[in-house]
Amino acid sequence: MSVQTRASAAAIAAAQAGFDAWRASRQTAVTGPLGNLALVETRWLAPGADAAEESARATVSDGVTVTTVGRTNLHTGEPEHALRFWDADAPAVRHFSHIDAYPFHPDWVVEAAFTPVASDRRVPFEHIRDSGGSRELVVPGDIHVTLDGVDHTLSAFDDDGTLLLVFGDPTNGDDTYGAGRFLFVPHEGESETVILDFNRAFVPPCGFSAQYNCPLPPRQNRLNLPVEAGEKIPVFRGGYTVH
Repeated sequence: MSVQTRASAAAIAAAQAGFDAWRASRQTAVTGPLGNLALVETRWLAPGADAAEESARATVSDGVTVTTVGRTNLHTGEPEHALRFWDADAPAVRHFSHIDAYPFHPDWVVEAAFTPVASDRRVPFEHIRDSGGSRELVVPGDIHVTLDGVDHTLSAFDDDGTLLLVFGDPTNGDDTYGAGRFLFVPHEGESETVILDFNRAFVPPCGFSAQYNCPLPPRQNRLNLPVEAGEKIPVFRGGYTVH
């Protein structure tokens, strides 16, 4: 792989120093009581229903936690609410082994340019369970990077104050999760540069539970070369598959 601007030696050293801790934190996070593996049901409520009241009335067994979630109806634009049920002893948790991943590679710690845009700009992202429909997400800036001689302008959306890059590459469906991977992109203040540490690319929540509706990589986020860095796929024991 060749890149136009490899990150500084200091940035690479910092990324490598924290890699093992990040891997361990991912294992802990996905297996927790509210981790990706524990989500067993998303129950959408009738229009006008009070999600808090429905949550309080829900009957659950030991080890099950109920939370609420909202979204905008894809066709009407009206708000929708649901209850989410998390089971600390879900089959996915019991059968989970680990997340397969590539070893750390310094070439995949890449410096890129960040150009902010109007704060209200929205970019359509197709979602995995919307049957081809798309939802518009706020993308506060463009990320410009050259990988293997090809210029890319990537769209990372605002995920509760953090840039989240949803990207695809030729490893998807072979070595890595088929629908693409996620990468958090740290960005501070007015900085005109960001670091893309693809070693921390991770399997999206829908790779652990079918109850998630994850965004898919838009065309501009589909890279031309295999990104052989970061997480590959979740590994389960006993032939278990996500459902």
